[in-house]
Amino acid sequence: MLWTRWLVLLLCWWGAVSATTTAENGQYELAKQGESRADPHRQRSPPPVEPLDFGFVPAAVYDTHAYYEPGAIGILFHMVHAFLYAVQPNSFPKDLIVKVIQQNMGGIKFHEWRKPDNVVLLLEGAYYELGFLVCATIGVLFVVLVPLVGMCFCVCRCCENCGGEMHQRQRKNADCRRGFFTATLIATTIFIILGVLVAYAANHNMSSYIKNTRRLINTNIRDLKTFANNTPAQIEYMTAQYTTAKNKVLSELDNIGPLLGGRIHSQLEKEVVPSLDTALRMAGAMRETKEALESVSSSLQVLQEGTDQLKDSLSTERASLSNTLSDPACTNGAVSPSCNVIRASLFQLGINADFSKLPDVDYALENVNTVLKTDLSNIIQKGYSSFNDTPRLVKEQTKNIVAGVKGMLDKIGNEINGFTKMFPVEASLANFTIFLTQGQKNIESYYAQIDQLDFYRWIGCVAVLCTVVLILSFNILGLLCGTCGYDKQATPTTRGCLSNTGGNLLMAGVGFSFIFAWVLMAIVTALFLIGGNVEKLLCEPLASRQLFQIIDTPFLVHPAKKNFLPGMLFQNPNIDLTLGSMYRECYDNNGLYHALQLETMFNINSFLNRTVYNKDLANVFDSVEVDLQDISLLEQAGRDNLINFANTGIGIIDYEAYLAEVNKGITLVDLLTFAVDLEGQADQLPRGALENALKGHASSIRQIHRELVVPLEQAMSTLNQSIKLLQKTSSDLPVKVTNILSALDASEYLISNNASHVVKQETKNYVQSLVGYFKQYTNWVHDSLIAEVAQCKPISNIVDSMEIVACSFIADSVNTFWLGLGLSSILLLPSIIISIKLAKYYRRMDTEDVFEDSSPYSDTLFRFPRASAPSICVDC
Repeated sequence: MLWTRWLVLLLCWWGAVSATTTAENGQYELAKQGESRADPHRQRSPPPVEPLDFGFVPAAVYDTHAYYEPGAIGILFHMVHAFLYAVQPNSFPKDLIVKVIQQNMGGIKFHEWRKPDNVVLLLEGAYYELGFLVCATIGVLFVVLVPLVGMCFCVCRCCENCGGEMHQRQRKNADCRRGFFTATLIATTIFIILGVLVAYAANHNMSSYIKNTRRLINTNIRDLKTFANNTPAQIEYMTAQYTTAKNKVLSELDNIGPLLGGRIHSQLEKEVVPSLDTALRMAGAMRETKEALESVSSSLQVLQEGTDQLKDSLSTERASLSNTLSDPACTNGAVSPSCNVIRASLFQLGINADFSKLPDVDYALENVNTVLKTDLSNIIQKGYSSFNDTPRLVKEQTKNIVAGVKGMLDKIGNEINGFTKMFPVEASLANFTIFLTQGQKNIESYYAQIDQLDFYRWIGCVAVLCTVVLILSFNILGLLCGTCGYDKQATPTTRGCLSNTGGNLLMAGVGFSFIFAWVLMAIVTALFLIGGNVEKLLCEPLASRQLFQIIDTPFLVHPAKKNFLPGMLFQNPNIDLTLGSMYRECYDNNGLYHALQLETMFNINSFLNRTVYNKDLANVFDSVEVDLQDISLLEQAGRDNLINFANTGIGIIDYEAYLAEVNKGITLVDLLTFAVDLEGQADQLPRGALENALKGHASSIRQIHRELVVPLEQAMSTLNQSIKLLQKTSSDLPVKVTNILSALDASEYLISNNASHVVKQETKNYVQSLVGYFKQYTNWVHDSLIAEVAQCKPISNIVDSMEIVACSFIADSVNTFWLGLGLSSILLLPSIIISIKLAKYYRRMDTEDVFEDSSPYSDTLFRFPRASAPSICVDC
């Protein structure tokens, strides 16, 4: 039908979208990898693509549960299966059936069966059916012999032979024999009753589950409607999810500056930023140099002025102390040594460091101030800004490409939507739903006839069982009457009416057994041959899926047609599609696209070249070029500033002279130590004016140290730190400046000339990330078509439902029926024999054995029986 072709074509298109696009993407990536391998530079692995969330395809919920649990009657089914396995233990004749089908395709005439090949097939078939043939032969012999034996038995009985003579021999073990026959007949009857019950249970089970077949039919049709109604929504959902990938790509394109430009920036900053950082540190060093020079200049001035003042103070104090030591008291013999010691140390009150000879740094300071008039930090920050402006440059230079790509993506989306609307899927599936509804109504219209036929079948089976029940009723009544009416004291000719009735009922059962046993066996044989072969040749191979292997045999129906199923569905028998694989896929609830292997049917590369990720789109992405030559890391003024800083003269300062003076002490001796020693010498003198004068001088020296030496020491420390900083900064300063400029030149050269590789590599990674989103979409479509779209579980459910109905509902019930009926029919034979034997002990005989004495002795060994007629019983 037309709707099926449209549905198949649409599903094929979706499958080919995923498969072909994936292949094209793979070829594109391989080509790109080949180009990258040709590049000598080390590649950086592309960043991972962010996974997209396409959601879940709207799932169809199917109602059919194709599973059957027989319950208690399953024990009987297992017994039947065990019996059939004993009858037919051979494995399924797959090869034999295939040969028969292949030879019968052309039609075999009767005389052709004489050919050797056909004779071999017949013999193989007969060997496989050997168990059934043996059982059928036994059944046929039963059917033929039982009525013949019954007829002969009746004729023989009418001639008072075969037990027809109404005379019973007297035996010593008569009671034992009667008890044995009674027990055996009871046991036989019980087994016959069991057989009847088994057959009746199977008959009732079939009727019950045939009614349940309606539920399976309704749920299967409802599932097919669900399949038809959900498939368009699933296809529409898949089509709509292209927007997810497209929107993600559009978002990436809108952010191409931060994304692509940021990647380029992050790759180049490994070389560029360190050179700018070095230049920025040099700008900081300039400011530190200025501060250090100012500190040296001010400290030097403080030291020069302070040392002059200290020198004067120390000279004054030394003169004053010398005058004090000229006191006549120092001539005293006890005081004279102390005065001499103090007089000998007076030379230590002098200046050690001479800062007046150190050159000033005003020239270098003036040059540095001149250099700092140019704000190098600001110039370097402009370099940072220029380099950090890479994302904006990328965005500006790719503006036209981004606009073109956006237009192509919109066009691709329109083409996909247009392609899906080319096929009247919804209308076709709506027609399919109408077809299912009408088919369901047609099936339901036969329900009344099916029920009526099933009722007739049920009545027929019950009627057949009633014949057995009739025989059983005669046997049971005969046993009851015979057993209850039997009198041990009565002779065979004087037995009561109840006992006689029991014997007659047993013989009636024998008569009906001869009448119906062969009919029952004929029914059993026919049902056995049909039901047994259905079980072995249909149900068992269907359950093990060997039946599918026969249908899937290559070149089964025609030597030129490889596979049957695709030849029937698509008129293309060369497609590698089998019924078994289709059933497995549908049983796993996979998509119909994957189950039917529709990707092998149509070639839509011409459409895919204009959809999703095509060559035109690839060419647009390949044309992405970014020019970074406008980036300037350091202006010429900054370069001149660095060079001028190297020529400021801080390198020619005599740092050694400064450090030599700084490392000296301010005074020749520590004034505090000198004051302490002076006070110690004064304490050794006798108390008086001299002692007090010396202690006054010690106090003056401490005051000089506190007011003059301490500030000078602080100034010397500051000068020391500044000189060391200047010495460190000026060390190889021209070389450092040259290295900074060389690094900046190398970075600018890298950006201007060698950045093309970085740009190309990062552009490739960026494009791969965009392609990755399309690839995710096509892979998702492919996976969804395999597992989620048009899930064909209803197809496997139909097969399983047919198996349940044909095998579990019907075949197992039929087989169980003939098993029970066959058991009862076979047991009718011993029932006949035992009933005939037992009837002799219950029926009233016409004659009986009497014993007469043949000698004067009363020994019974010499008694001879004779027949004697009984007296007439008026009451009977």
